[in-house]
Amino acid sequence: MDRQEFINAKRIVVKLGTNVLRNDEGYVSLPRVYTFIEDIANLVKSGKQVIVITSGAVGLGKKRLGLEDTQGTALKQACAAIGQGKLMSIYENGFETYGLIAAQILLTEDDFSVRERYLSLRTTMSKLLELGVIPVINQNDTVSTLDVALRYVKDDLQVCFSDNDKLSALVASELDADLLIILSDIDGLYSDNPKTNPDAQLIKEVNKVDENVLALASGVSDGGRGGMETKLKAAKLVTRFGGKVLIANGKQPYIIKRIFDGEDLGTMFLPSDENLSDKKRWIGYATNIIGKIVVNSGAKEALFAEKSLLPIGVVEVINTFKKGDVISILDEDKNEIARGIVNYDSESCKKVIGSHSDNIAEILGFKNYDAIITRDNITIL
Repeated sequence: MDRQEFINAKRIVVKLGTNVLRNDEGYVSLPRVYTFIEDIANLVKSGKQVIVITSGAVGLGKKRLGLEDTQGTALKQACAAIGQGKLMSIYENGFETYGLIAAQILLTEDDFSVRERYLSLRTTMSKLLELGVIPVINQNDTVSTLDVALRYVKDDLQVCFSDNDKLSALVASELDADLLIILSDIDGLYSDNPKTNPDAQLIKEVNKVDENVLALASGVSDGGRGGMETKLKAAKLVTRFGGKVLIANGKQPYIIKRIFDGEDLGTMFLPSDENLSDKKRWIGYATNIIGKIVVNSGAKEALFAEKSLLPIGVVEVINTFKKGDVISILDEDKNEIARGIVNYDSESCKKVIGSHSDNIAEILGFKNYDAIITRDNITIL
């Protein structure tokens, strides 16, 4: 794709990772942050809408307290509480210099997973953009219950996001952004790990984030929660609804300005022609998942053919869930293949396993639907 066509975006999400916000001593690199602010301000003044996803609150709090690490949920949350105010003041003061207003938005997993909150958040952020305000978004580490939840349900819980890479993709999806820019401490996606292989080549363009592309990811970034794998998964989500993604090195001077000046920087991820609807995006990527259903090969083929999931194709029900929950659909090898809004609770599903739809009323004493999950409420992963 032509570079100018790629960057011709009206609504842009910019994700600033921990490693591009701090200097070698671990403190916030104010010169670099103010460069980001200047570049973003110029984009907004040129008529574009920009949303900022920022890391850095925990790190700022840790430095303020003179700590070496933040092991333990309570300590991390305390550091976030101390650092978030300082982080936001940097953005507020910086954008105010250019006559612009920044709005702080702190998000937890439930803000996406609960459909009503998801839609309310979408309305609020759309209004802020309409008013010419720059939303500055961060995960609300101070009140997030993710670590607590994982302690009790462990591997059974699949959360909608646990890092700012996925958060940036969810925000881009929710607001139908044209372009997501992920700035990290690496130039883009390489054919191999450039830190260990000096012959690794930068990949300039990716048409589809498939298993071969995901296999190129390795490692977690120092200081951050993610790595290339989380960035590629974010790119997969955004490109599935028709958005574009650019991963570039945020430590390069005036990187945002140079990107929109048309310089050949970073790795471009091209949009697919799937154009997933907002509802399908929410089902597939924005919900916390604990309930699961295992299906046989015939049901798997039917799902890929965009058909509903019938009880005759179900072989196992895992964990408990209520009618209307989003659950995970697994094949017989326990690979997740889809997600969907279930029409019956887990106990009812267990009772009709392997049964014909005509027998549901006889088995349960009632019948809401012929299908466990109807096709309009299924997202193939």
